[in-house]
Amino acid sequence: MFLEIFLIILASILMIVGLLGCILPVIPGPPISWIGILLLHLTERVQFSLEFLIIWLVIAVAITIIDNIIPIYGTKRAGGSKWGVWGAAIGLIIGLFFGPPGIIFGPFLGALAGELMYAHTRKDVQGTPTKTDAEKNKRALISALGSFLGMMVGIVLKLIVSGILTFKFVKALIAG
Repeated sequence: MFLEIFLIILASILMIVGLLGCILPVIPGPPISWIGILLLHLTERVQFSLEFLIIWLVIAVAITIIDNIIPIYGTKRAGGSKWGVWGAAIGLIIGLFFGPPGIIFGPFLGALAGELMYAHTRKDVQGTPTKTDAEKNKRALISALGSFLGMMVGIVLKLIVSGILTFKFVKALIAG
């Protein structure tokens, strides 16, 4: 009985951490949510099918991998650099301290700062026309937007997966 209560409490904590991990870039939200489902499955109170567990494990891992690719893809499509991706991640972490507006604008401002630093510190390739500051700023803005959009798509995908797992968790816990 004590072990079952412990597993349910630990699984509940993991579900919450999994949802937070969808927004925090260093915590893999969907896999943590899946571990919460697995712990609930280990109790006598709730049983999920093996098929359900395997399918959602594959989905959680796939979304985590995709989440690492999408911001890079968005940045590269917009002509950006790794500086923009890192800036977006740092901006998101700093933005968490400023509530919902910080979560929305932090990644964009971070990506913009990263791209501006990159644009103004790299040397133009010999033989190509030197870009003006206005051209560099415009390019940095477009790149930052690509990085920001890529990060937001990843967050939404992770929230969908972790949200569904949390719903299944709560539904099974109530029904069980």
